[in-house]
Amino acid sequence: MDMEGHAMVFDSTTTTPLYSLSWTPTSTAAYAGTCVFLALLAVSFRCLITLSALLSRRALDAALNRRYITVAGSSPREKSQPHAEGEDAALLTHRGVDEEVRVVRARKPPVLPWRWSTDVPRALLVAAIATVGYFLMLGVMTYNVGYFVSVVVGIFVGDLAVGRFGVSYEH
Repeated sequence: MDMEGHAMVFDSTTTTPLYSLSWTPTSTAAYAGTCVFLALLAVSFRCLITLSALLSRRALDAALNRRYITVAGSSPREKSQPHAEGEDAALLTHRGVDEEVRVVRARKPPVLPWRWSTDVPRALLVAAIATVGYFLMLGVMTYNVGYFVSVVVGIFVGDLAVGRFGVSYEH
């Protein structure tokens, strides 16, 4: 029981407030709209998690491919973008193909250096994921069956839609 003597049990009333007293459904349609909002919020939560995994994978791939070596006895030249995987190991520079420079892929993940372009967006994305997650938690903590089911269905639909993109099959 909470401090007011209200038992903490699930109920199915359609007038349960969500986030504030001003968001209290007054009709069945308003309650359904609130449930749809929670389901869409849960789908966006799953999409944000997948986006985070994709961006982390992209940053790691960039770090693993950011290795250049120069063939012994050659003169240093300005280097640009690494080659695409599966192509010859020569590097394309503004002067053409540089046969004396090779791109080497690291065998295991390095400790990535701190970068503005990677770490700030990742931190903002994690903050957004936490915020949406806490809003979903508050919806579930109303102990309203419809709100709870909406969150679970939204997470299911979100994972069904984008979950496969966030999975890594590499070891």
